[in-house]
Amino acid sequence: METNFDVIIVGGSYAGLSAGMALGRSLRDVLIIDSGKPCNRQTPYSHNLITHDGDTPADISRQAMQQVLNYPTVKFKEGLVTAASKHGNVVNVSTSDGATFTTTKILFATGVIDTMPPIPGFAECWGISVLHCPYCHGFEVKNLPTAILGNGEGAFEYAKLISNWTRDLTILTNGEHLFTTDQMQLLKKHNITIKQTLFAALHHKNGLVDEIEFTDGSLQNIKAIYHKATLKQHCTLPEALGCELNEHGFIKIDNMQQTTVPGIFAAGDNTTMFRSLAIAIADGSKAGAIINKLLVEESF
Repeated sequence: METNFDVIIVGGSYAGLSAGMALGRSLRDVLIIDSGKPCNRQTPYSHNLITHDGDTPADISRQAMQQVLNYPTVKFKEGLVTAASKHGNVVNVSTSDGATFTTTKILFATGVIDTMPPIPGFAECWGISVLHCPYCHGFEVKNLPTAILGNGEGAFEYAKLISNWTRDLTILTNGEHLFTTDQMQLLKKHNITIKQTLFAALHHKNGLVDEIEFTDGSLQNIKAIYHKATLKQHCTLPEALGCELNEHGFIKIDNMQQTTVPGIFAAGDNTTMFRSLAIAIADGSKAGAIINKLLVEESF
């Protein structure tokens, strides 16, 4: 494999593959490097993506990869990028197997990591019946006994949203609640229950939650739980290269997917709290087109 590319894309999921297609169709020599750990790898089905509604994430990714690699200037390497350095306009990239590559334009489509609370069974249910997005999963669990794990203002706003999909809704604060008097009155008005007892475990079958066990020994029948997990960057290399993060911990980009460091771009879940396949695909396509335009301007 050659070692110098017009563009290197770190992360070969939806944003990365979308960018790869735009660049491949622009006749650019592209290397996509991916370690094979997408954040939705436990999710059985993807929704809210036209033409692929109900398909598995793996099937969508597999089909996308096949189509992107049909463009002869796009190459793929399975592996983990362990180091990156920038010298002038040149970015050097190293992978865990000792390979090195160079480029003048690099796109990080590396996603984020969801940090799970230390509740037995919780991580095993993540993306299956413990959910983060009602637009992605709400229809499939509509009208079922549903809980929100959260507290305070964030949980209150989340409850307003989730109540659109079910009237059987409980907020699990996992300790003393932090709601205001007005919020409590509104929650009561909409028959949203608050339970403050501490969690002990989630009982589930293959990731499908059945009951919540609390520390006082009580059980509650629940079929879906919404939770906004704490997020962190899956890849720390952009920050090491000098790219700034915003106040929410996402890579700061302008409206052209450009980070605060020239020549370094980012797209997908690592840049926005709006996490969906459709948005990641759109961001990747936009990034690919913009990077190609910059390359044209530099060579014309």
